[in-house]
Amino acid sequence: MSGVPPTLGVILAGGLSRRMGGGDKPLLRLGGRTLLERVAERLRPQCAAGLILNANGDPARFAEFFDGPVVPDSVPETPGPLAGVLAALEHAASHHPGIAFVASVAGDTPFLPPDLVARLHAERAVAGTRLAIAASGGRAHYVDGLWPVDLRNDLRAALVGEGLRRVGQWIARQGAAEAAWPDRPVDPFLNLNTPQDVALAEDLLPHDER
Repeated sequence: MSGVPPTLGVILAGGLSRRMGGGDKPLLRLGGRTLLERVAERLRPQCAAGLILNANGDPARFAEFFDGPVVPDSVPETPGPLAGVLAALEHAASHHPGIAFVASVAGDTPFLPPDLVARLHAERAVAGTRLAIAASGGRAHYVDGLWPVDLRNDLRAALVGEGLRRVGQWIARQGAAEAAWPDRPVDPFLNLNTPQDVALAEDLLPHDER
């Protein structure tokens, strides 16, 4: 990762997984391993500052599958992925004061590319923007992105003071570069929202060569 600024990675797992019938989606199994293990395996080598998990409730349920810090939302009532990003930014400021960036990914994306963090940094630098987000197949993936730690107060003000919840709306305010990947033969940002998505991912496993 030569030339890539040290970055803290966060796996966002604070959602309610309604379309999966509730529970912790990252603990679902794909090819005999949890989604959490697969996502962490992809992201950890890209993040020199380490890896954290954003999740609410008892962190012990993740202990078998994740050995890093489990950081809950710092905003009440599960307001969505922006709260997970905020929790990661605040954790970075408190525990990694020399780290300027956090890279976030969804906890149900088992096919993440190995150059995600490097590409996000490169695109952000070229565009001169504060943020960078991933895209594939012509679609932006707002929660798979790169966030400056020094925007944490702005994000808290938007979440708490304004009640803002839409990730894309806050990103539009800040300005973001976009790093795009092909979505064939496997979309690296395929997220598993339904049992049908899990079945599709099982079929795609033999084709994933990243």
